[in-house]
Amino acid sequence: MSEGVEWALHSCLNLAWAEPGEAMTTARLAALYELPTAYLNKQLQALARAGILTSTPGPRGGFRLARRLEKITLLDVVTAIEGPGEAFRCEELLRKGPGGRADVDYRKACVISQAMRQAELVWRKKLAGRTLADIKATLDRRSSRTP
Repeated sequence: MSEGVEWALHSCLNLAWAEPGEAMTTARLAALYELPTAYLNKQLQALARAGILTSTPGPRGGFRLARRLEKITLLDVVTAIEGPGEAFRCEELLRKGPGGRADVDYRKACVISQAMRQAELVWRKKLAGRTLADIKATLDRRSSRTP
């Protein structure tokens, strides 16, 4: 997973702490963690394309949350940044190895592929079950100084 996922999650939380209706520029969000503005902007644009953020151009523009935190899962953010593809891609390496056969679908027959797919399903289910509201509530409980 790329660092863009972490940056996107933190940016969404920072937008949640903004005043209602306030847009935050990419530069302001990037400055909070000393991130490269251009690269963070790519992540924020991906979140906007996914309907997680809205983007307003102009001098008073910037980014805002497009949905309530309760409606944004961790999986939504991961998918917006990384895409919907599988994390593990079986290249059917066994086909090229000793005893490999052209008529076998090793994506289904390979024990490693099966184990990785099962783990990914659990991981995706966990991410889909946690919202940004859950994360924010935990942070708010842990620190009264949360921005």
